[in-house]
Amino acid sequence: MLEAPDRDLLVSSQTGSGKTVAFGLVVGRTLLGEEEKLKPAPHPRALVIAPTRELAAQVQRELAWLFSNSGARVTGFTGGTDIRLDARALKRGVDIVVGTPGRLVDLVERKSLDLSQLQVVVLDEADEMLDMGFREDLEKLLKVAPEKRKTLMFSATLPSAIRSLAQKYQKDALRLSSGSSSAAQHEDIQHVAHLCANGERIAALVNVLRMSDDQRALVFCRTRENVAVIHRELITRGFAAAAISGDRAQSERDRALEALRQGRVRLLVATNVAARGLDVPDIHMVVHIDLPENAESLTHRSGRTGRAGKKGVNVFIVEVGSRRRAERLFSEAHLRLPWTDVPNKESIAAQDRDRLRREVMTASEGAISKETALLTAQILENGDAPAIIGALLDRELTKWPGGETLTPIKLNQDRPSFGAAGRKGAPSGHGAKYENPRLDGAGAKPGAGAKPSAGGKRDAFGDTVLFEVNLGAKDQAQANWILPLVCRRGAITRREVGAIRIVRDRTFFEIAAAAAAEFSANAAEKDPRAPHVTIQRSTEALPARSFEAKTFRPGAGAKTSDTPRPHASYRRPAPHKPTRRG
Repeated sequence: MLEAPDRDLLVSSQTGSGKTVAFGLVVGRTLLGEEEKLKPAPHPRALVIAPTRELAAQVQRELAWLFSNSGARVTGFTGGTDIRLDARALKRGVDIVVGTPGRLVDLVERKSLDLSQLQVVVLDEADEMLDMGFREDLEKLLKVAPEKRKTLMFSATLPSAIRSLAQKYQKDALRLSSGSSSAAQHEDIQHVAHLCANGERIAALVNVLRMSDDQRALVFCRTRENVAVIHRELITRGFAAAAISGDRAQSERDRALEALRQGRVRLLVATNVAARGLDVPDIHMVVHIDLPENAESLTHRSGRTGRAGKKGVNVFIVEVGSRRRAERLFSEAHLRLPWTDVPNKESIAAQDRDRLRREVMTASEGAISKETALLTAQILENGDAPAIIGALLDRELTKWPGGETLTPIKLNQDRPSFGAAGRKGAPSGHGAKYENPRLDGAGAKPGAGAKPSAGGKRDAFGDTVLFEVNLGAKDQAQANWILPLVCRRGAITRREVGAIRIVRDRTFFEIAAAAAAEFSANAAEKDPRAPHVTIQRSTEALPARSFEAKTFRPGAGAKTSDTPRPHASYRRPAPHKPTRRG
């Protein structure tokens, strides 16, 4: 990277690859040249933009260390703090600005931050910033920066949106790849997929955490509400846990992270805000109690463990109703994982007894104080030694949270195969065989299941369950775009969809009875891209024909070239743009 310091760079870089030091060295070469000290200037000369407050804080610390002998002033500016303090810091003088997009734009609009003398701009985790809806803010910052500047973009992935941004704001950019290919990412991480009954994921989480032998762990949830619920449930059961999510005050988030670093808590429950840039060492295990939204999110979440050459474990806890969706996700991420049982209550109790035995035997080899020896003699003089030891051991065992009782799950039930585990010639993932005895359940290979018939034709459909979606003819509903909507929301294929009937205000459709339960559970989750679209079981009968006097079956091969645009009340899925979190 240093061999081309005068060119713009577009770098594909995975989490934990040391890119902060890499782009810090490029910034140093750009600002210092051959000089050892940086001369003071009235306005900043380097700008580093990061998606989250935590990542910005980490980058600021690393750059401050890297430039400690150069005289460069490195300051961070993020949301959740008093903006007046930021304005004062800028007045005192800053050479390298590190911040989140929202706060940086606010400072520019208040004319507190002057970017007219920038020599280099760095976009760290650019794909994450676009996913979080910061494109408009990024473009504002890039437009006010000098045209003659160096622009460095770092992104875990390079989707079309990133390439478009690079083409618009970079000149003759050199494209580099930092780290390994996607197939070899995080080779030090072992992946485990646990299947549990619907409604038992918290109990499964408790057992997984108990079998981890008190290792430091990150538990990922999809929403802030789930973080609060899971955190509360863990605290109630006696775990030392902290929580972090986008709606919590920055001071609260900082305290949670510091408690984890110092070992006062062993568990951190978090939303995806923690998937990027958290400076937390020695995370032994990542647990997905809510599935990631896509393979990219899975990569960033799991990248919080197995860092710096250390081993890590990446655990998925999946309810039966989400099994198909999980298998699709594993396929996208090129993971071939067998489903395994969640550790049971009995194995946890056995592990506790063994651990306590080892701790007691180890402690007995050391010296004890005179006071303790005297107390021991007094107790043994007036009581039965085995009974006394047993009482002490029982009291010690009750200090640990007990295991939960779980419903047995059939891991090898016959079903159509999905994902890499059931696809011929699929690439093998890391951790198809799980070797950690502290989490090992009853290993199971995915069943071959029913093989779909070739040529796009289905076998006899059999029993069905009728569902309905709240989009109809008044919304210009057409079967050829209702069908993919249904498949996406329910994590099924078109082979499991029967007849579709469109009426004025709804669309009815049949789902194969074997897939109905899983479809219902998956479709019940709100889609952030179309939250007003609801799917539910129907209590009515399937209409004889559609509102437009047509019937439709997926095998008929409907044409799509002249499909009218849906009514404005339904918006086709678009990139989700959440509330600014910077």
